[in-house]
Amino acid sequence: MNKLFPIIAVSILVLSSCEKKIDGPYLDFGSDPILFTPATNASFVLAEENAKNVLTPIIWSKTWFGYPAQVTYEVHLDAAGNNFREPAILGTVNQPTLNTVTVERLNAILLGRGFEPGKAASLELRVQAKVSNEVNILYSKASKITLTPYKASLNYPKLQVPGSHQGWNPADNNTVIYSLKSDDKYEGFLYFPANTEFKYTVGPKWDINYGDTGSDGVLDQNGDNLKAPDAGYYRLRVDLNDKSHSHTLTHWGLIGSATANGWDADQDMTYNASTGIWMITTSLKSGEIKFRANDAWGINFGDNGNNLSLEYDGANIPIGEAGNYEIQLILNTPLYTYQVTKK
Repeated sequence: MNKLFPIIAVSILVLSSCEKKIDGPYLDFGSDPILFTPATNASFVLAEENAKNVLTPIIWSKTWFGYPAQVTYEVHLDAAGNNFREPAILGTVNQPTLNTVTVERLNAILLGRGFEPGKAASLELRVQAKVSNEVNILYSKASKITLTPYKASLNYPKLQVPGSHQGWNPADNNTVIYSLKSDDKYEGFLYFPANTEFKYTVGPKWDINYGDTGSDGVLDQNGDNLKAPDAGYYRLRVDLNDKSHSHTLTHWGLIGSATANGWDADQDMTYNASTGIWMITTSLKSGEIKFRANDAWGINFGDNGNNLSLEYDGANIPIGEAGNYEIQLILNTPLYTYQVTKK
């Protein structure tokens, strides 16, 4: 029995050593932020008389990623059930509170996303926490809230487009593109003369401006001027989330069973530089029409609600009776529209 004692003692020592805590560097996967305010299922009725007021502070728990680092938080708002596929970014901060979201801004977001004034909109709110591109992003659990918007003229977020076409003036509100969903994705149409150079600015000054150094399709702050060599009507798109951008030259035409060439070929429209509107006067049969760019279906508009509001790849537009028509395509406003007038 005495011979067994050393073996037992060694075994106990090994087991004890395995149970000791190991000091030193280790990987912590972090803790998700917890949204405190507004509480889940909170309900607010927005009122125009409070337009300039902050609706409510948004407060959440501080996030720890396992090592000292500055955390960047984004607060996202989206329609309930949309899984934050197209969130509106309410703010970006480095502390666990946001106290700058006004009633007016929330109302514009809701109206821009098609929610009706006077009707409660079911929404979800969450907080995103990020330290770098090499570390997984953390999200709070979505909090369900209800907001009821009021009827108002929409004031969409905009991105200025100063350049050689307008005297390099970032304060010119006639050369802007819009974010209809307040999600930092901007679009609009502008006419450029030949050999135009331009940039994008956040606000009516040069403090935050974007160009494209290297012409790689990615915007750089204080980057090289963007260039549009050919004169014409350009669709501008900017996504400030990933800094992607494009400017596409477009020539517009009318197509459809109501036109002389049916669905086989476009009837070219003419751009009116004084009004910024595309126009055509033509004979139409009873049938349907659509608008498309560059004699192709890559960029086309129809009308899903038959309400003179255009949507990409929208429904065919009915023409009830044969006759001579003047048709206008209006793309120089935040919401794209059209007019069909029988002469």
